[in-house]
Amino acid sequence: MSVRHLDRLFNPRHVAVIGVSHRPDGVGALVWRNLREAGLQGPMWAVNRTPFDLDGAPVFTSVEALPQAPDLAVICTPADSVPALVDQLGRRGTRAAIVLSAGLREGRTADGRSLEQAMLDAARPHLLRILGPNCIGALVPGHGLNASFAPGQALPGELAFVTQSGALATAMLDWANARGIGFSHFVSLGDSADVDFGDLLDYLGSDPHTRAILLYIESVKHARKFMSAARAAARNKPVVLVKAGRRPDGARAAASHTGALAGSDPVFDAAVRRAGMLRVDTLESLFDAAQTLARVHHWRGPRLAVLTNGGGAGVLAADTLGGGELATLSDATLARLDACLPANWSRGNPVDIIGDAPPQRYMDALRVLLGAPEVDGLLFMHAPTAIAPATGIAQACLPLLREAGTPVLTCWLGGQRVAAARALYDEQGIACYATPEQATAAWLQLRDYHAAQAALMQLPQSRAELQYPDREGARALVDAALARGGEWLDELDAKHLLGAYGIPCVVTERVADLDAALAAAERIGYPVALKIVSPQVLHKSDVGGVALDLRNAAQLREAAHAMNERVTHARPDARLAGFTVQAMVHRPQAFETIVGIASDPVFGPVLLFGEGGTAVEVRADRAIALPPLNTVLARDLIARTGVAALLRGYRSRPPAKLDAIVDVLLRLSQLASDLAPVAELDINPLLVDAEGAIALDARVRVRPAAPTREGSHLALRPYPSGLERTLSIDGATLRLRPIRPDDGERLSRFYEACSPEDLRLRFFFTRREVPPSELARYCQIDYEREMAFIALAGDTLCGEARAVCDPDNDTAEFAVQVAQPWQGRGLGRALLDQLIEHLRARGTRELVGWCLEVNHGMVNLARATGIGMRGGADGTLELRMALGRSIDSARPHT
Repeated sequence: MSVRHLDRLFNPRHVAVIGVSHRPDGVGALVWRNLREAGLQGPMWAVNRTPFDLDGAPVFTSVEALPQAPDLAVICTPADSVPALVDQLGRRGTRAAIVLSAGLREGRTADGRSLEQAMLDAARPHLLRILGPNCIGALVPGHGLNASFAPGQALPGELAFVTQSGALATAMLDWANARGIGFSHFVSLGDSADVDFGDLLDYLGSDPHTRAILLYIESVKHARKFMSAARAAARNKPVVLVKAGRRPDGARAAASHTGALAGSDPVFDAAVRRAGMLRVDTLESLFDAAQTLARVHHWRGPRLAVLTNGGGAGVLAADTLGGGELATLSDATLARLDACLPANWSRGNPVDIIGDAPPQRYMDALRVLLGAPEVDGLLFMHAPTAIAPATGIAQACLPLLREAGTPVLTCWLGGQRVAAARALYDEQGIACYATPEQATAAWLQLRDYHAAQAALMQLPQSRAELQYPDREGARALVDAALARGGEWLDELDAKHLLGAYGIPCVVTERVADLDAALAAAERIGYPVALKIVSPQVLHKSDVGGVALDLRNAAQLREAAHAMNERVTHARPDARLAGFTVQAMVHRPQAFETIVGIASDPVFGPVLLFGEGGTAVEVRADRAIALPPLNTVLARDLIARTGVAALLRGYRSRPPAKLDAIVDVLLRLSQLASDLAPVAELDINPLLVDAEGAIALDARVRVRPAAPTREGSHLALRPYPSGLERTLSIDGATLRLRPIRPDDGERLSRFYEACSPEDLRLRFFFTRREVPPSELARYCQIDYEREMAFIALAGDTLCGEARAVCDPDNDTAEFAVQVAQPWQGRGLGRALLDQLIEHLRARGTRELVGWCLEVNHGMVNLARATGIGMRGGADGTLELRMALGRSIDSARPHT
């Protein structure tokens, strides 16, 4: 990930268009006209091998002939010329280029490289950033930049739109202009050989002129980069997206178009959910959502009240609310409405105040509903009547709606007779919709967005660390299977793998023949289950390879003979390698669930939970999440399935022990993080009841995995357990480790114990407490670009040192705080040394920070550590320390 030189791409001082031709309909000529008409303040130069007169401007014959190196070059020449041009521009000093040319992936150089790779190789030594190739270009109306061949200009605004489809870009620009929608940035990625979604999310996420980011995505190529940037951007502002390829056929088409593997759509949904973004289904919904999220504030909850002067419109709103929640009005609220409404009002929600309602009736009802504690949000609806003009009602109600502490959406039904009212509310920044369906869809988008944001801020409960009886044994078991050339572990090895991670399994033995099976059954104790062992048979029950509840040796012997005959007939190709004998588990109140690991070609390992048993494929009741999980995420995964309602118990069936499922999911999450070769794992069924959970059957598929950095096969970097260590301070042994999401309670106690002065020195202002949302942000860090080390004395947090790296890994902003009993004892130095060591290992160039001049402890620590200090404004000191990497050695992702 990198935002290096993207300022040259989107805010250039001068631009060169390379490939401007005589033909007025040529791409280069269109780009030139767009640049001229957009009003860029700064020189623009045209380049063509053959000079000609171009609107009175000179045409230069080469890059070398330009008066100076352009900040941005727009390349419109044939594909085979692009690598050489990029090399010339880089040598000249240009640091950003938009390559509109197509065909670079297909074309080849003399040495066999693709033209695209040759272009990237030419750009890399100069850190020259490339948008494209095969794109429409980029528009930044606020800077007068239209470096594209789009048919027209974009209006200025505060929405950023990024798309992989060039054809869609031109259509959306025309659509937005017709509706008066403006943009801070309008960017076509094309093949995104260098600049991609991750880079732009990082750039736009911190851009002060962008209040919301809209994405049209066909595929994601670099999952960890995308997720890291998306999570950072979504914490700052709404990120709303449409993803093509929801259906399998569409996914294949999208992959063919972009040259990237298409992942499973449910997996992409899980990634969006984990990052705190909002996914919508249509392009129109994309802009509706952006407008809604920008205009509706003070979110309180999902309960919506509908105020309308038309009963039919209110019913339609209630019907289209779908999975939303209509507020149930309290007796007190109903009484207040009775006092101000006609006797024939609806006396329920929707609140129908009758078609003859004058402005005062609207205002009275509004005051009641806006003050009702059971109402989280309000949909204000008006259908035109001859009795009360819409404009008068709009003007009368505007002050109430503008100052409301409750989220408000409005719907003005009709055309010309409500146009002025709708325009007034648009102008005042109040969310406004033309139909009840649009308004309720907007409410549901708000609900989903805030649910995703809330998930980012939830702190899991502190829990004991998972203990693994034999983690190295699990690795050895997988390695042995790979060495044998096998793909699927047999049932016993699969259960040994689960056992190594502390997942309870039914007692099982593998045997070679019937006599050994009889002996095993005696050891285990009847009744038992008998299953065949065959590398060629994965679903044993499909071929009659399972016999249950065998109560004695005679039944076992008979079942074994019958089983051999059935399997031989059904699968004559299968090699029978013996049996497994397992204890029968009699838990009549248990629910059958499935848990497992699957591999997505884009996002890597994913975790699955749902209803299990033999009908698992038919019901398809399952949910997916990206590892690593914590307790909050595991519970959310369970809650997103249909079986979750059954697990709560019903009639005489007691509730299942959800904590047992959570524990299994956390252990599978750790297994997925530790063992990259595990490509697929199913526990089906995992029986769950009031006593706990136990795995009856398991399948595990393994595949060779290239040696990589620990956890690098995951889309989200897992907890770096390799950074844990112990530390001795004044004879006391402390644990020093990275912070975890479940440290929220420990961190809260740490801040509560701080004096007001300590908090002022840490945060630069006086505060009594750190709110839960901030605690969540401090604990749920992205280990890919952040680090926080904490020191623990037992379960008490006694110090922290944290750093946040910029997307280019150039600088890391740091902070250190130590609890009062540990100040002046060397703990701050130990924490900071650990942080510096980590940042140096990851290649960060410089450590930066700020502290108050009166923070003598930090000043002394900086001096002792060799950090330089320089006086700043308002009694602050700027702290800087070089960590050893040259800025010129940094490479953007190309």
